[in-house]
Amino acid sequence: MKKITLLCMLLLSILANAKPTEKIKAREGTISGRVIDASLNEPLPYVNVIIKDSENNTITGGITQDDGTFKIEEIPEGTVTLSVQYIGFKTTTKTIIIGKDSYNIKVGDIYLEEDIASLNEVTVVAEVTTIRQKVDRKVITIGQDLTTQGANASDIMNNLPSVSVDSQNGAISLRGNPNVRVLVDGKPTNVSTAQLLKQIPSTSIKSVELITNPSAKYNPEGMSGIINIILHKSTIQGFNGSLNLGLQKEINASFNSSIDMNYRNGKFNFYGNYGNNIGKRDNQGFIERFDNNSKQIFDFGNNNKSHLYKIGIDYYINDNNTFSVYTNQNIYDGKGFGSTDIRNLSNNNPIFRQDFNNTNDNNTSTYNATFKHDFNKEGHNISIEGDYSTFDSDESAFFVFSDNTNYIDLVNNERDNTIINLDYENPLTEKTKLELGAEYRQNNSDNIYNTTNASGANSDYEYERSIYSFYATYGKTFEKWSYQIGARLEQYNVQADFAQAGSNDAQFKDDQFSVYPSAFFSYNPTEKNSYQLSLSRRVDRPGLGQINPIREWSTPRITSVGNAELKQQFTNSVEANYTRQLTKGSITGGVFYRVIDNEISRTVTVDPLDPTGDRLLLSYGNFDGNTAYGAEISSNYRPTKWWSINASTEVYFNTVKGIVDVSSIPTNIEIDNTTFNFRMNNNFKATKKLSFSLFGMYRGEEKSLQFERQPMVLVNTGLRYRFLDNKATFSFSYNDIFNTMKFEFEGVRPYPQQGEFNWESNTWRIGLNYRFGGGKYKALQRKNRDNNEKSGSGGFI
Repeated sequence: MKKITLLCMLLLSILANAKPTEKIKAREGTISGRVIDASLNEPLPYVNVIIKDSENNTITGGITQDDGTFKIEEIPEGTVTLSVQYIGFKTTTKTIIIGKDSYNIKVGDIYLEEDIASLNEVTVVAEVTTIRQKVDRKVITIGQDLTTQGANASDIMNNLPSVSVDSQNGAISLRGNPNVRVLVDGKPTNVSTAQLLKQIPSTSIKSVELITNPSAKYNPEGMSGIINIILHKSTIQGFNGSLNLGLQKEINASFNSSIDMNYRNGKFNFYGNYGNNIGKRDNQGFIERFDNNSKQIFDFGNNNKSHLYKIGIDYYINDNNTFSVYTNQNIYDGKGFGSTDIRNLSNNNPIFRQDFNNTNDNNTSTYNATFKHDFNKEGHNISIEGDYSTFDSDESAFFVFSDNTNYIDLVNNERDNTIINLDYENPLTEKTKLELGAEYRQNNSDNIYNTTNASGANSDYEYERSIYSFYATYGKTFEKWSYQIGARLEQYNVQADFAQAGSNDAQFKDDQFSVYPSAFFSYNPTEKNSYQLSLSRRVDRPGLGQINPIREWSTPRITSVGNAELKQQFTNSVEANYTRQLTKGSITGGVFYRVIDNEISRTVTVDPLDPTGDRLLLSYGNFDGNTAYGAEISSNYRPTKWWSINASTEVYFNTVKGIVDVSSIPTNIEIDNTTFNFRMNNNFKATKKLSFSLFGMYRGEEKSLQFERQPMVLVNTGLRYRFLDNKATFSFSYNDIFNTMKFEFEGVRPYPQQGEFNWESNTWRIGLNYRFGGGKYKALQRKNRDNNEKSGSGGFI
């Protein structure tokens, strides 16, 4: 009986514990490792790391950091496949089991081998433009979708997030502000920005960096930041190259071409690039003035030829020492012509007419040499770099007037820049890094103006500037966040001498010592989320066009001159960004806020030398403190395998300050301005060889001292077809297909007016790209002062 009772109790106990229980949540695992270039034995950043289940469905993933490391979290228990994919390399896969007391998997180093078969297709120019948000910049790799749409750098800049180019005068702005520093291959040039952008063929551009809040390591000039245009340079083994041809037309035909070549053998790498832009362009417009019942009709054109050469040599002395030299040569031959016809607005009777014809020939030469020594410890190096550039320009302008007051202007510009950098990097530990450096900059300019104009005067303007700099930065990386702090110390000396016939000579001097601190913080809670915060102080030093008292340009009603007494403008900036990695792309959002001291802005006054009082004088002045702020969102997204999207939108708020003559009285004006922009670039892959693109842009209204510009809309479309075993690409584009791109405005200062300007935007363009040669990719890691990319969202080390 006792046995039966014990058996019953045992059965009851089993049944009582056999009731359904709550489902136990499966444990999740982590996979980490590092991706290495098998041929170079160096880390590979931005490699796609994908986790798939047993049915080949994507579960999660991420990308490698600048040091090649990755860590994928929240991986469900079970058998998964680790897939490592990178353009130009063979895909590597590993089968991994999450579970059985193994939830934190360290796969160690994964070596990727180059895929020679696919390398020829992708290493020259990518099919689609890509945008990467790094801790201090956006890096836009220019693809064939953008080079299809424009012949030169100016044409494609409007397609980039945060960037705008004025189609009338070529002025470029970043985040709605024109105080931006433009570099080529990390170096300043002596050519004006507007002319520079029109001279560089779009097919010569490899990538563009938008550095909106540079660290203390970089030159502090440019309130809204730095735009760095990087030209193609290859270091592929053997002989390799690519050829590009393009033809564009609406009213006039223009032609552009480029060729990139390199030869790598042993310790030497020779590379070269040549590009040109040749063609005519017309633009027309009018301004209606209601105060004097007149209408100005403009009909302008140009016939320009530019040739850009880049030649360089890399010498790999040994594993620890590299010596590199290169030169950029830019030859420009410009011819301009046109007329300004002033008529009565009511009856169209002629009042006054000016015809002009000018030639502008200039040569720009840049010479650069760099020596870098790597110590035995990885990342420990020192480098010295010297850069010297010259600019020589001759302009002849012939003006013919209806009242026979004809004259000739002759302008000669000579400039030279010298830059010497010494940079030292030392990773003190695996998680800390120290950077030190010094820089010397010397700028000289001589501007000679001769005229036969009876109301003008011959003059000579000499300008000399020297800057001595020292910087230090210190960075540290923790498990999920990192920081970098630094400061740049600069001594600024400038002297300008202005001599004008019939007046006393004038001299201007400015000496100032300044400190430019910076701080960067990065937080990465997961592989899919990253946050960045940056603070910096920057300066806008007056450019030559802003301080040169010799006329920059002139029409019968407007003359633009500089102000030799302009002071430096200082800006304190704070910026925050968030990046989210999606399964099919990424999205980045950011906000910024600026406090501006001694702001440089426009002045619009009546020309005191004009007896009629109808001519305006445009110049510059310094104004009290100001603020500006804004927000941006950009995204790369691939909804399907055949459709990819690059989109961006931004909104900016600022107050425009300046002086405008109101009823012949110079008056301080403040205008609250809100600007909204939106861009979207779509790429559709019809087949493996055929793809289509559709680009749209909306640029919201914008207010200035004189007028309010109306919104602008642009739609471009195009196609690309690859053939000859993917070595050749044919492209066709039709730009501004609805012919809506025009500059419309209306205003009340200094007089009521409205107007419109048009240019050759409704164009079709055909292009051909051919790639030749082949071999392995072996990139030279060389220090470049203003071209060196900082670490990505993973930190600064």
